[in-house]
Amino acid sequence: MHDLAAITAAILEGYELPVYGDHGVVHWARVLENGLRVAEGNGADPEIVSLFALFHDSRRVNECEDDGHGLRGGEYARSLRGRLIHLDDARFELLFEACRLHTDGLTTGDPTLLACWDADRLDLGRVGITPAPRRLCTPTAGELLNWGHARAVRRHQPRAVLAAWGVM
Repeated sequence: MHDLAAITAAILEGYELPVYGDHGVVHWARVLENGLRVAEGNGADPEIVSLFALFHDSRRVNECEDDGHGLRGGEYARSLRGRLIHLDDARFELLFEACRLHTDGLTTGDPTLLACWDADRLDLGRVGITPAPRRLCTPTAGELLNWGHARAVRRHQPRAVLAAWGVM
């Protein structure tokens, strides 16, 4: 497994937005919890889901529109390969594609991609968007929709995750 605290620290060294903003560490932590629940239901790779939670918004430069931020997050993950990221090529490409495509609205593909995208979509309530069930990728995410949306709207802070990452 990866040292998620070390990865979080590396990401935050170059993070340009407020650490606790709409796309910051609390969002990443909820995405992690959402994603691990979806992964249990669809057989996704939990390690990739965990890394996606950290990297998908890691290189945003704007809290609103920010074209290309997923690609930049994937490229940043690539820059850490061999140092903090230890995945074979096939698994790394899943992480990269999950980050790159996470805002494209896709709903079909590899189960790990789907778990990643659903994990992020379940947290849209933090920015005033109610996820549309038809835009979710997996039946598990549909079952988690009310739970995830309520946590996003009330800006739930996954304290155990944040503490494990060293940001609380």
